[in-house]
Amino acid sequence: MILISCNDHKQPVDINEIHGSDRFNVLLIVADDLNCDIGPYRDDGALTPNLDRLAAISTVFENAHVQYPHCGPSRASFMTGLYPSQTKITRNNVFIRSAIPDVVTLGQRFRQQGYESIRIGKIFHYDNPGAIGTSGTDDNDSWDRTFNPYGRDKIEEFKINTLKPRKYGGVLSWLAAEGVDEEQTDGIGATSAIAQLDRLSSEDNNFFLAVGFFRPHTPFVAPESYFDWYDQNSIGIPDPSDQSLRTIPTQAAKSLRTMQNASLRDDQTAREIKEAYYSTISFVDAQVGRVLDKLEATGLHQNTIVVFISDHGYHLGEHGHWQKQTLFENATRIPMMISIPGTEGVRRSDSPVELLDLYPTLMDYTDIERPRHIVGRSLRPIISGQKASVRDGAITQYRQGISLRTSRYRITKWGEDIGTDFELYDHRTDSQELHNLARDSSHSMLLDSLRAVLELRAIELGQKPEGLGRQFEDIRPMIRAPNITRGDSIDAEGHVTYSKPAR
Repeated sequence: MILISCNDHKQPVDINEIHGSDRFNVLLIVADDLNCDIGPYRDDGALTPNLDRLAAISTVFENAHVQYPHCGPSRASFMTGLYPSQTKITRNNVFIRSAIPDVVTLGQRFRQQGYESIRIGKIFHYDNPGAIGTSGTDDNDSWDRTFNPYGRDKIEEFKINTLKPRKYGGVLSWLAAEGVDEEQTDGIGATSAIAQLDRLSSEDNNFFLAVGFFRPHTPFVAPESYFDWYDQNSIGIPDPSDQSLRTIPTQAAKSLRTMQNASLRDDQTAREIKEAYYSTISFVDAQVGRVLDKLEATGLHQNTIVVFISDHGYHLGEHGHWQKQTLFENATRIPMMISIPGTEGVRRSDSPVELLDLYPTLMDYTDIERPRHIVGRSLRPIISGQKASVRDGAITQYRQGISLRTSRYRITKWGEDIGTDFELYDHRTDSQELHNLARDSSHSMLLDSLRAVLELRAIELGQKPEGLGRQFEDIRPMIRAPNITRGDSIDAEGHVTYSKPAR
């Protein structure tokens, strides 16, 4: 194996020496809006037999957190190894080169080192489902090849149940679909990945294959057979009481009640929607299984790192909230599993880690010098068992809030100077984060100690990393036209004059 140390950065690298080397390949699988209600993390959540078998050969990070609980900012963060305050991307539909044009992304770095970099589906941000079938706000410099699947879920969008007519992406919406897996967008994406693995297995070249599934993001659409896996009446819904809102900062309360479907009071509808979310997870799990089966059948599994992540978590009624965009555990925590061929290391880690740590970890395992701008930390010492942790806490930002999750506590700060307010939760006694200890005088010393750590980290986040290049603020998101549902008629003024009926 060719090794390139940090001291080698002044020496030119011969791409011909890298081509066909015994370096690891990388298969990165990204789910959209997936929380930790899956087999490797919960026995009573969604049924995920394929993720269970991946977990059996992976290091499962049980305390992994995103750096921004929203699709676009999170994806820009982990694909660059930067915090959102450094990418300057805190909204969706922002092209990454508009904010940090000189950055070297994860896919781009693999390309620079002779890897073939391939994207299938959603890796950078796409409006979901509006931009399915397009390249969304993708980054062309990251890829050699791209594939944009488009399936029956888009063609038959008019059939989808939704809390607001013709609203799907930001509104709770769901459908037990007709047809088979391979007709759905994510099924087509898995088929594309299978075809690429077939091709790559016959070629002498390293690859970085990034497969981004659009589900379980709303609308929760899966073939109806997956709905048969669940008993809707046995699905529990958290108490939607507003009582805890009185004990948390105003901005925290607003994050729980500003979404279009923040509080869903009808338990029957809530159970139906949660069943659809779990059914969609099981559908995605089946597509992951198809890709893993092909990886093994080609023999590529012997030299391919497999990573499974989500871009952020998801509330299913916890704190009376549905969707993401909060600084509670439900939105910041994600599944993250990393499988290294031939590794006999740690199988489960409860150390706090950050999603942006993925970039330097993959650089470490593929012996590629990491770009200087990366602020994440390699997780290799944890995976190999050399260290129990590489950081004391994981940071998440959201609007005027910043949260630090340690192995035991979560401290969240809202606002600056006058008006600053805090949340403090002890996960040893309060895993649901329902009892804010920040206003309890008996915890003042603990609060002060964690506050000092949080504020030091906040200073770090505000610094421009060395080697990043140009950095622009207040970039406007791409202007989006309203979603068009096939079968509808729209007049010259943009008003829907006919909506195709579901049946």
